[in-house]
Parts: sequence; C-alpha cells; structure tokens
Amino acid sequence: MSKQFDVVVIGAGPGGYIAAIRCAQLGLQTACVDDWKTADGKPAPGGTCTNVGCIPSKALLQSSENYEHAAHAFAEHGIQVKGLSVDVAQMLKRKDKVVRQNNEGILYLFKKNKVVFFHGRGSLAGGGAGGYEVNVAGKSEETLSARHIVVATGSDPRALPGVAFDNHLILDNDGALAIPEVPKRLGVIGAGVVGLEMGSVWRRLGAEVTVLEALPAFLGAADEQVAKEALKVFTKQGMVIHMGVTIGKVTTRKNVTVEYTDSTGAAQTLAVDKLIVSIGRAPRTDGLNAGAVGLEIDARGFIAVDDDCRTNLPNVWAIGDVVRGPMLAHKAEEEGVAVAERIAGRHGHVDFNTVPWVIYTSPEIAWVGKTEQQLRSDGVDYRAGSFPFMANGRARALGDTTGFVKLLADRATDRILGVHIIGPMASELIAEAVVAMEFGAAAEDLALICHAHPSLSEAMKEAALAVDNRTLNL
Repeated sequence: MSKQFDVVVIGAGPGGYIAAIRCAQLGLQTACVDDWKTADGKPAPGGTCTNVGCIPSKALLQSSENYEHAAHAFAEHGIQVKGLSVDVAQMLKRKDKVVRQNNEGILYLFKKNKVVFFHGRGSLAGGGAGGYEVNVAGKSEETLSARHIVVATGSDPRALPGVAFDNHLILDNDGALAIPEVPKRLGVIGAGVVGLEMGSVWRRLGAEVTVLEALPAFLGAADEQVAKEALKVFTKQGMVIHMGVTIGKVTTRKNVTVEYTDSTGAAQTLAVDKLIVSIGRAPRTDGLNAGAVGLEIDARGFIAVDDDCRTNLPNVWAIGDVVRGPMLAHKAEEEGVAVAERIAGRHGHVDFNTVPWVIYTSPEIAWVGKTEQQLRSDGVDYRAGSFPFMANGRARALGDTTGFVKLLADRATDRILGVHIIGPMASELIAEAVVAMEFGAAAEDLALICHAHPSLSEAMKEAALAVDNRTLNL
C-alpha cells in the first residue's frame, strides 16, 4: 500500500530540499526522496552542491588560501612562519567535516519542518492529474503517492568522449576534491567555474597547473574587462592557460598524456599526473522513468518546462539543474520556493535577470545583469563607471587591492543594468547590486547611499558615482 502525501520531491539538492521545506511550511504533507549517501551508507542530502560541489570546494579554497597567505603574505604583516608545510589529509578531513555538518543540518531541517525523508532512488511510476506514484528503491522498497511531484534530480559532470572518469587519473569535481597529495603537474580541461576554482586550490598548494579551454575567449560569459583582468592575474599567479585548443587523444598509464591542437593549429602534448575534466554538466534524468510516464525531455536532455517550471504532465514540476537556465544552486533554491508557492495557490517569482554569478577564485569574480558586450550587441545606450580597489582604504589595509567594481546604467533613465566585480569579497559585495536591481534602482540611488568607511562596499558607491564622472576618491 502506498504512503499518501500532497507533494513528493525527488532529489534533495539545493532546489529539492528547499522546495520540500517550503511546501511543508505552507501546510502541505510533503516527502522528499534522495539517494546520496556517505561512505558508510548513511543519508547525505544536499546533492552535488553540498557533497561534491559548492560546499567542499569552498572549504578547500579557504584552506589553500590560508596556506598561500602564510607562505607569501604574512611576512609583510610582521608575522614570521617557519617550517610551513601542507597536511593534505587534514585539509580533506576538515572538508569532509564541513560537508557532514551540512548533511546533518538538512536532515534536521526536514525533521523540524515535518518533511518525511526517504533514502533511496526515486522514479515516476505513472498517474495523472488526480495523483502520481513514486517508487523508492533503497534498503527497502517504498511506494509513495502524491497529487504533485517536484523533480529536482540535478546534473552530472560531462566526460570527454571516450575518456571515462576513474577519479584516480581522470577526475570529475568529486575526484578533484579528494586528491590525496599535491600533484606535481595538474591538467585542467575547461576554464569555467569548476576548472578555475579547483585549479586554484592545487596551484596554491604547489602544483604546476595548466588549463586547456576550447573557447577562444577567456570567461566568455563574464564582462570582457573583468575577464581580461582575471586572465592577467591568474597568469601572474602561475596558472598556465591556453585558449582555443582542440582536445585530441587522452592516454592514461601511470600518468595522463593529452594530445591537443593549440589556437595556431600546432600539435601539442601535455603530460600531467592528474587531469581534471570540467567541460560542463548534463541534466540527470537516468532512472527517473521519464519515458514510461510521458515526461517530455527536450533536445538537450533537459526536462521541458514553461516559465513557471510546469512540465507537460499536469501537477508535475521540475526545477534546478535538470531544467533550462543557469546551473546554479541559488537559482535552484529560488525555483524551489516559487514552485512550492504555486502549488499552494500563491504566486511564486524568479527573476533570471538578477541571478548573481560568482567564481570563488582569488581574486573573486562576481556579476549580475548585463555585460558591456551584451549591451553593445543589443544596441542599448548606456554609461559605465568603475572604481579600482587600489584606491579603496579597506582593500589596502587587507593587502588585497586587485581588481575593480564596474557599474553599467541606462543613459536615459540611469537604471542599473549590470554590475561586475573582480576583487576581494566580490561574492558578498554583489548582493548590494542584486538588491538594487531588484528594486529598479538607478546608479544615482547607490551613489547617494551612505556606505561605512572604511569598507570594500565603498567601491560600489564610487563606481556608481563614476557613472556620472564624479568619483570622490580617485
């Protein structure tokens, strides 16, 4: 006999667990199904983000940045460090602890909000507008019934054709987070967020890092000025980055050999101890039983949804990485809340124009809204203002003056169209821009707001002032 619910959420990543909690808060009897597990078989909700993505990568980025500061920056502060060494095992242990705390936190939130959690693989088993069944394959078999289904099954890393991940020599994001010792030579295919962040971790700890990217332009999704500055900084730090390459044969023996053609058409060979492949992610629909129930999958493998995340099946919804839009944890969370609101008869809202992007390298890179090249392409008449962290007192005190804040505003209305930051704590600073854009603020609005002194946020105010050519501290 099936167990009855109002809503069953398949997947407990950022989109799924947030959707389940919000449904429960709105008075709906809610279950969440997820099959992630720890090494000892215990539930590990949180999806890719918590287990092998956002959370563990930030833990290792912090550890490696601390090491780099101790090795290269402390002396300027009058702090002398002797006998500095790296204990990779302890770094990984700390990373695993952070992950476990997040897993346990989600389980606690389920219990607190009366979400019933089922540990196992969930698959659709038919139904219609009156209700659906979900089979749960875990330690025991369960059948759940619900009027509404939310699919939040996430995504998987894409492998190079013919080159499978073994997480020993050929690493996906999971393997990149668990290298037991610092490799002498590390190769990274893909100069995106994962590639740059993981390359940064191991470069700081002493690896020689070479990044191979197929696209001709570095960080093509970012503002051109920001991307140019980032490439200059990463190269100065010692990361070797080749753009416009074509990957050929990849051979694994005791190490990895990558044959590729460079941007000039010349044949090249790269020999490394480990190879991280970060060429994007594919929506995870295997095992969902989508074909048997008639759930529509589009040509790119995503579950087809409308603007409100409704699928072609009545009362079946899909959110996060498994649907169109940016593969970002916070985008999935917002969709999860919006779908829960819609199920409860309310009006959920997600504005893709104000979803922030962040790359947690050093310097950090963050942006929201349109880039300058997009505005030019769209024929939008705009004004730009920027302010360097070199002229910011707090950045000088921190000893981190790399980068700038850039603000783009409509020439006629002064409304903020985009904000782009490369520099210290860009991931935190971008939130002010998101709030401003959500409320339809003008550059003048930010320019008139009193910002604490000294603070990095003053660079945002100064960039807004620069739109009108009246910067105060430059």
